[in-house]
Amino acid sequence: MPVLKDKELRIVGFLCNWCSYGGADTAGVARATQPTDLRIIRVPCTGRVDPLFVLKALFGGADGVLVSGCHPRDCHYSVGNYYARRRLEVIKRFLPILGIDDRRFEYTWVSASEGQRWQEVVTDFTARIHKLGQAPRLADASPMLKIAELALSSLHALGSNLSAPLDELKAAIKAKLPDLECVIGWQKGYDGAHAVPLFMKTPEDVDKLIWGPLNVMNPAVYLPDFKGRKIGIVVKGCDSRSVVELLQEKLINREDVTIFSLPCEGTLDMGRVNEKLGRYTKIDKVNFDEASVYITADGKEHRFCITEYAQGKCYGCVTPGAVLTDVVFGKPVPVSPGKFTPPELAMLDSMSLEERMGFWKAQMDRCIRCYACRNACPMCVCRDYCISDSRNPHWLDQEATPENKLFFQTIHAVHLAGRCTGCGECQRACPVGIPILALRQHIARTVSELFDEYKSGMNQNAVPPLLTYATEEKNIHERDL
Repeated sequence: MPVLKDKELRIVGFLCNWCSYGGADTAGVARATQPTDLRIIRVPCTGRVDPLFVLKALFGGADGVLVSGCHPRDCHYSVGNYYARRRLEVIKRFLPILGIDDRRFEYTWVSASEGQRWQEVVTDFTARIHKLGQAPRLADASPMLKIAELALSSLHALGSNLSAPLDELKAAIKAKLPDLECVIGWQKGYDGAHAVPLFMKTPEDVDKLIWGPLNVMNPAVYLPDFKGRKIGIVVKGCDSRSVVELLQEKLINREDVTIFSLPCEGTLDMGRVNEKLGRYTKIDKVNFDEASVYITADGKEHRFCITEYAQGKCYGCVTPGAVLTDVVFGKPVPVSPGKFTPPELAMLDSMSLEERMGFWKAQMDRCIRCYACRNACPMCVCRDYCISDSRNPHWLDQEATPENKLFFQTIHAVHLAGRCTGCGECQRACPVGIPILALRQHIARTVSELFDEYKSGMNQNAVPPLLTYATEEKNIHERDL
């Protein structure tokens, strides 16, 4: 029988083999009274506890998860718990955006000799979970569809890039082309209102290059496929951050990549553009002025002002110019000081935990598991070995449940923690328009708050914060229950 009253709950504990498991054994030898709700899983080190273990347990029906290991500065493997401390703090702060109370997860430190402390830890944590009660299940949540209201104020002026010196850029690409296998950019797609990738190998190909608010795709997604070969790429500011991140992780070589850029004044949210265009037979023509794009479909003209139809990421963009470039033309776009919360993230911030869970339930009911979000992500480079497809270990099955779909999205977000550059390709590629970028934006905000305003893709010599550690953490404190 559980020591605490009422029904026994399901609590999963990941315990370090060398310290906390020994502490639990010491408490047992001493006949210390403990709740029986905890199911212990012994691991070699807390550094071996993937944050996905925590999410898997909570999605799988656990009411609480406890991770316990050696005290910092006393790890059997020297630094395992330093790495764990960063990862576990990030995942604890990530849980609320999913609609999960962060009090249902805790991590702490107990040595092998601290049997009494272990008794106090497990008793206090179990009491906390009993007070919270049984964890709400995603399957039982009431679906809630809600659309974010775009904040039309921007940190820099938005426009159609009409004055960009495209001819100068084309001339520079033609001059460099003999030394490169190809240069990646954009060209007119199946109609004038859509752009597709362009792989320039001849001067005639370069003449097809376009620049403007229709260049929504991030061409950096193709770079890892060209590793070891001389390649050029035309980038917007946000695209250049992806290039920098790929360089940080040595997924491409700097000497092999020539970067061309122009300042960006924003790109269109093609999902909303297509929604306004509705069903049409053909695009007759596309015209631009300084502030808008005019698309004529089946004889009817539609005006799309960039300040009203830009992608959500563009309103808060702080890098309209490339972070790293070899050849650049055009005048820099000034950026206003201040912080900006993306519209989808601001919407989720305003919700209660119950509303967030209902929101994701409704969104995941719409998901078709096409994995377009993964395939479009420039930082998702392990597609052939993705754990969403793996059967060893078997993280996900093929059942089309909201739990499976949301777990895949959290896997993607956690793997991008400290790496996501906010390019928005995942959300742009989603055929049903699920605002999944908000998950990445939230975890990026968490990383920034914890690790001295760190922003991925800004410095090619920086080390992503979850790939390193500090003996004394400025914003992470010792965890005590």
